[in-house]
Amino acid sequence: MNLSDFDYILPKDLIAQYPQKKRDEARLMVLNRRTRAIEHTVFSALGANLAANDLLVLNDTRVLSCRLIGSRASGGKAEALLLGVKNGVTFNALLKPARLKLNERISFDSGAIFGVISGRNEITFEAADLGEVYRHGCMPLPPYIKRQAEELDRDYYQTVYAAVDGAVAAPTAGLHFTPELIERLKSSGINFAYLTLHVGAGTFKPVKAMDVTTHKMDPEYFRVPETCVTSQLQARKAGGRVIAVGTTSLRALEARAAGRTTDHTDLFIYPGYEFKAADCLLTNFHLPKTTLFMLACAFGGQDLIKIAYRQAIEQKYRFYSYGDAMLII
Repeated sequence: MNLSDFDYILPKDLIAQYPQKKRDEARLMVLNRRTRAIEHTVFSALGANLAANDLLVLNDTRVLSCRLIGSRASGGKAEALLLGVKNGVTFNALLKPARLKLNERISFDSGAIFGVISGRNEITFEAADLGEVYRHGCMPLPPYIKRQAEELDRDYYQTVYAAVDGAVAAPTAGLHFTPELIERLKSSGINFAYLTLHVGAGTFKPVKAMDVTTHKMDPEYFRVPETCVTSQLQARKAGGRVIAVGTTSLRALEARAAGRTTDHTDLFIYPGYEFKAADCLLTNFHLPKTTLFMLACAFGGQDLIKIAYRQAIEQKYRFYSYGDAMLII
């Protein structure tokens, strides 16, 4: 399976740089795998394609303010993307520039907090606790958003139901939900269940292998509680469908179906994979040649997904994290 099979050309002006002011005003493409029909609607009308007893499974991970912008003693710029706690206030991190020196002291947030380079891809902060560190960070917007994070991103680059700290990137399919939409769906008999998968920086890791089947995913922590498993069983018993909200929810459900309820998963889903846990997928439009696009192709069918993406480009859908959505039924 060749990497070039998952390539497409996207005009740069379709890459969303800011969120919609109202989350559920995003456009929604509905893709029917059985009939191959494509419908264009809006996210606020999601309920029109759902039915009573359907179950939406959402990822309740919370994005940390884990990107810190600072400067070196020389006056040069420095940046740390905190990937996880090693111990105390020492973090594993992606550090820029690569030439930062061991024991170099970096000023962050205009001198409000300092960090010392304590190892390869490692930084230790002069801080009382983790909360003090994160207070001086900003949201870790993905690299294709060509601007610095702003105050609005603290709200918009976070789902309204985020509850468990740990992600360095948002589960973006869930960004379209509002509290009002959730209540409206519940009132029409649609059920909700939650799991956790902490999205890591590996979600942006490029696939370099020409044979995509040899690509290795970075492990990400996940947990599927028994309440979620019970909700799935109840939905199926009542004739409802299980709808994974986002590729992260789908990967967690599939990892659970393979026998795990918690731990780390490096599950890589590409065409040919046999799905066991979900009937439908709600997702955003993904970058070419990425594991996320490959997963969408696996779920929707490679030919049909390529047709849908061509239509999305022709009709000027907004792409990627702050972009529009697709429901594959």
